[in-house]
Amino acid sequence: MVREDYERFPSFWDDPHLRKWNLWGYVDESHVAQSVRLGLDADIGGAESFIIAAADTVMQRPSRELMSEVFPGVPVADHVSGTDTLLSIEKARRVLGYSPDFTWRELL
Repeated sequence: MVREDYERFPSFWDDPHLRKWNLWGYVDESHVAQSVRLGLDADIGGAESFIIAAADTVMQRPSRELMSEVFPGVPVADHVSGTDTLLSIEKARRVLGYSPDFTWRELL
């Protein structure tokens, strides 16, 4: 996403079904740039796959609340709180040192 796209986020807030297709996730251009830099410098061999995403969702409502409404009965990882991402970026954090510090909330 480019930062101008964040202006659309409020249009998702009333209907969580609009963005359920990716569990309300997003990725900022700064996150992508950081992951590429880290990947090029990483001391890893062969091919690795990583999910690169923001640490939060596009929504204002808590992630657990969204999951309960849209995907009732689907378990949520214990570490998820507030508006934490539901996409697992833990491998990128652990292996690459990925740290998606920027959030759209700084702009809106």
